[in-house]
Amino acid sequence: MEQRTVLFVLFDGVQSLDVTGPVEVFAGAEHHTPGTYRIRTASLDGAPVRTSSGLTLVPDGSLGGAPEPHTLVVPGGEGTRAPQPRLTDWLRAHGPAAPRLVSVCTGALLLAAAGLLDGRRATTHWLFCDKLARDHPAVEVDPDPIYVRDGHVATSAGVTAGIDLALALVEEDLGREAALTIARHLVVFLRRPGNQAQFSAQLAAQTASRQPLREVQRWITEHPADDLTVQALAARARLSPRHFARAFRAETGMTPGRYVDRVRLEHARRLLEDTGDGIEEISRAGGYGTPEAMRRAFLKALGTGPAEYRRRFRPSPTPRPRVEGAPPTLPTP
Repeated sequence: MEQRTVLFVLFDGVQSLDVTGPVEVFAGAEHHTPGTYRIRTASLDGAPVRTSSGLTLVPDGSLGGAPEPHTLVVPGGEGTRAPQPRLTDWLRAHGPAAPRLVSVCTGALLLAAAGLLDGRRATTHWLFCDKLARDHPAVEVDPDPIYVRDGHVATSAGVTAGIDLALALVEEDLGREAALTIARHLVVFLRRPGNQAQFSAQLAAQTASRQPLREVQRWITEHPADDLTVQALAARARLSPRHFARAFRAETGMTPGRYVDRVRLEHARRLLEDTGDGIEEISRAGGYGTPEAMRRAFLKALGTGPAEYRRRFRPSPTPRPRVEGAPPTLPTP
């Protein structure tokens, strides 16, 4: 297998986890299957950079002397807000040649500034999706997923989403079992699907200020299989249905129905990922009633049915035993 060079672009104000998270994934893959990845870091002049958290990262060299990468990774951080023109020029000149172009978090702002996202679908940290769309109207910004693939270009949401994207790339290169091994080593799930929302329902919605509405939010989360119609929830809040629906939306930023849909979807996904319960049992526990109703909800929100979702995203319960001649496992941390 041909060794792939993975080049990380460093600059002052970079978010350290945007770099180190994906680096650990690719380094883990190299431990798992030696000769797979060659990881390099580079800054404009090869000088150390200071991250947004105050850490200093020492690159392997300068971008001018860096090897041609197979995967070019552009992290985010405060340094993307007003990018150095030389950095943007370098990306504009070298980005198109990379077989795989990747951004983490607000690294998408750098790719967009270099014109590398024009005509493409992309995402970034939720706080900066509006800025990306406003400053670069030629980019189709999708604020919901944790990462987006559009041809050879992949963009991810904030910070830890870069780990999910890196795991997806390793799975593409080496297969699911290799990516599973790395995910277990890093104590993360393999892998959150790219179309998973950046927020859970509880985070996407605001917490209501009034106690009755907060209690309703809690009740929905803890009882997804109950009657969660507007009428039933309004009665629990001791409000008229009309008043309840208006107040809930005003205080949380979404309608009661939308909130219930998100909670039920998340609950069903967790059961699919973490349990061996059957689809019919999960559909009842999630409040869908029937497997067909749950399937329609999954297809609408995620583009895949529950059975396929489980097959793709549920980690194996235990590692497979190592057999003679199998690739080496990762070293103990």
